[in-house]
Amino acid sequence: MTDPTVTAPPAVPTAPRSRPGAGHGRGGGVMVPLVGRALRDARTRTVVFAYLFAVYSYVQPVGYRHTYPEAADRLAFARGFADNTGLRLLYGQPHQIQTVAGYAAWRVGGVLAIAAAVFGLLAAVRATRAEEDSGRTDLLLAGPVSRRILHTAAYTAIAAGVGALWLAEFAGLVVAGLPVAGSACLATAAASVAVTCAGIGALAGQLAASRRAALAFGGAVTGVLLLLRVLADTVAGLGWLRWLTPLGWAEQLRPLTGARPLVLLLPVVVTGVLLAVATRLARGRDIGAGLLPSRDSADPWPHLLRSTTSQALRGQGGVLTAWLGTVAIFMFVLGTVSHSISSADVPQNVQREIAKLGSGSILTPTGYLAFLFLFVTLAVSLFACVQIGVLRQDEAQHLETLLAQPVSRGGWLAGRFVPAGVAATAIALTAGLAAWAGATASGVRVALSSLLEAGANTLPTAGLFLGLGALGYALVPRAASGIAYGLVAVTFLWQLVGSLLSPPRWLLDLTPFAHVGLVPAQPFRPVAAAVMVGIGLLAGLGALASFLRRDLTTT
Repeated sequence: MTDPTVTAPPAVPTAPRSRPGAGHGRGGGVMVPLVGRALRDARTRTVVFAYLFAVYSYVQPVGYRHTYPEAADRLAFARGFADNTGLRLLYGQPHQIQTVAGYAAWRVGGVLAIAAAVFGLLAAVRATRAEEDSGRTDLLLAGPVSRRILHTAAYTAIAAGVGALWLAEFAGLVVAGLPVAGSACLATAAASVAVTCAGIGALAGQLAASRRAALAFGGAVTGVLLLLRVLADTVAGLGWLRWLTPLGWAEQLRPLTGARPLVLLLPVVVTGVLLAVATRLARGRDIGAGLLPSRDSADPWPHLLRSTTSQALRGQGGVLTAWLGTVAIFMFVLGTVSHSISSADVPQNVQREIAKLGSGSILTPTGYLAFLFLFVTLAVSLFACVQIGVLRQDEAQHLETLLAQPVSRGGWLAGRFVPAGVAATAIALTAGLAAWAGATASGVRVALSSLLEAGANTLPTAGLFLGLGALGYALVPRAASGIAYGLVAVTFLWQLVGSLLSPPRWLLDLTPFAHVGLVPAQPFRPVAAAVMVGIGLLAGLGALASFLRRDLTTT
């Protein structure tokens, strides 16, 4: 019998199950933390690119004023370089380069537009496809998050990163003394390339079945767009090709030399279409899959799987092929213009400033080619940074499984240095061979052995950065790539800036690039090379010791 004095507990109302895409939990409530997480994931890349944009935007106009103080010097520069095919290939079509504003629009706009394209592609693929490959997208969609919110958060974070680049470039130009309105327009031109290539990366992330495939697809499209811009700027009668590429649109915007703001409608419309299509495709496919057909199985190919070293070399095949092809093409093209550079009308003060970088006079083919190998040294050093990123990626994806086999930690890490060194050597020697072929094709007599030596001369610096990057990987794996890229960017830009500002010698000597004897204009510096290799080896040994003691990090 029920006691009338006891009351039943009140019924606890149950919360209705939220429908997909409905409710506060699947809306703005999670947007801020998702955007914040995406920004934290991309902070290293954003900081490095922003530093590059700010410093380069400042150095170019300041260096131009310092190098060409008189109007006559600037006119001589314009006559000597405006129609040079090799420079048009790198920087695009010049306008009014006898002025500081025109020169800045040409040099800053040409280089940073390409850098912005790379940033946009990497940011979009990282924010979309890489999240799926890591399994994080599955976990988020299992909770109160919809695909629409995920993509909105990713696009917002990408926009914030592009905004950081815009602000960095704008600040560098304004501090350098350029007009505020023109500086904003030039920064907007680079930002427009970044957002369009981000749209390409977002679409590639839906078509491809993996992050690597998305980068390959998006990189191929971006390469074609760059090729269209190069053809438009170097081949007579093909100027109309500029209207088919975002890199050409940035040129047609004509910042600082008669702005055409209506051109901005092109990147705005195209980016909107790309992002809309990518979002629509994302809703109609399975997580972890791509819309393009991919092979789920293949015949076994056991070659190069007997050791971790050979396995690493096998895994780097595609990346190494891309690097070799790119370096060969650029060095061949630049080698072909070595004769035309030598006959250019270059003022004496310009020759003195370039000679401070260690290449001697660029009025001679030897001096010009030596000057090019300063940038080959940068490229091979950046390839060493790529290897650090591969280490981190392999650890996050499958190192635990590999170490469950009879493979030691130290053997795995030491075995990765060998293919990295082989690949860097191949790139360096390819640069020397391609430069020799280009110079020979243009009628310049230069010994193949001297340019192969110039290529090999880039390796000690790369070894230094590879060792320091490996040490960073062993100590702070999540920040290793940022440390490696940051060291290369800071030291190389300081070499360029310091050569213009003429600081005390000990301050300029802080960068390893100052200790590279640019062969063949200068003799090889064995002592400096030995010191850099020694520091790299010590850092590598420190990396091995630290890696043996720390836990693996898979996320």
